[in-house]
Amino acid sequence: MGGSHLGNAGIFLITTLFGMYTLAVMLRFLLQIVRADFYNPVSQFIVKVTNPPLRPLRRVIPGVGGIDMAAVVLMLVLKFVELFIVGLLMGYTFNVIGLAAQSLVELLRLTVDVFFYSILIQVILSWVSPGGYNPVVSLLYSLNEPILRPARRLLPPVHGFDLSPVIAMIFLQLVNLVVIASISDLAQSLLRLSG
Repeated sequence: MGGSHLGNAGIFLITTLFGMYTLAVMLRFLLQIVRADFYNPVSQFIVKVTNPPLRPLRRVIPGVGGIDMAAVVLMLVLKFVELFIVGLLMGYTFNVIGLAAQSLVELLRLTVDVFFYSILIQVILSWVSPGGYNPVVSLLYSLNEPILRPARRLLPPVHGFDLSPVIAMIFLQLVNLVVIASISDLAQSLLRLSG
């Protein structure tokens, strides 16, 4: 019984640490894509935290079409290692292709979650402190605008109420339920976990 508690604590610690660092790399990747303010204090913190593994990786993995492929590879490796360690602790056996596919699915889910929750936080902050400058709010606007802009074109503000966050969040949930769930089914069939 005590061993299972220790195992659960180990799994929690591994998923938390790997999850937080993968999130940091994901935020750096997404903020680069949307060309967010590099000198924003939050951006600088993310850059400082993620530079140690990314600098050497960039020497061997060049960017492609403005996409930081070193960050993509780092995220995939982090997620792969996390799933592998957790699987070992849980007594699973699996194949490498299935684990790589599941790693990709988890990163796609994380991407959708980042946008969903950042839009939610942006909406809440706009109610709590409208008009006030905050480095976090500035980054949220930069991050979410590429998704909110098309939603705003689809449903322009009504009597001063901007409903684009609702449209964007519904769209993101649909992506999760339809697209990512389908890819996840394929990944699970490749994974062949056995306890």
